[in-house]
Amino acid sequence: MLHGTSRTGKIAGVTALAGLMMAVAILAVTHDRAPAPPAMPAVVRDTEGRSRLNRELDRCATLTMPDSGCEAAWAENRRRFFHRAEPEGTER
Repeated sequence: MLHGTSRTGKIAGVTALAGLMMAVAILAVTHDRAPAPPAMPAVVRDTEGRSRLNRELDRCATLTMPDSGCEAAWAENRRRFFHRAEPEGTER
């Protein structure tokens, strides 16, 4: 051997290094990670009150009987959601 380190010493060193790496990998897999903090809810600023449509939709969500004002509000909400330029029923 040119460098004076025995073959047995090299095998022992490599084995020790592999064992250490295996222990670190097992520890990383089994370690209980702290749960991620819950996401902060979006803050809705209520300056000047919410829009008329949102107030109407909130009111309609509590009703159990059909209401023509609610039907119009839901139609307007759908129109805004789907980015339609013209109200429903007047499309060409």
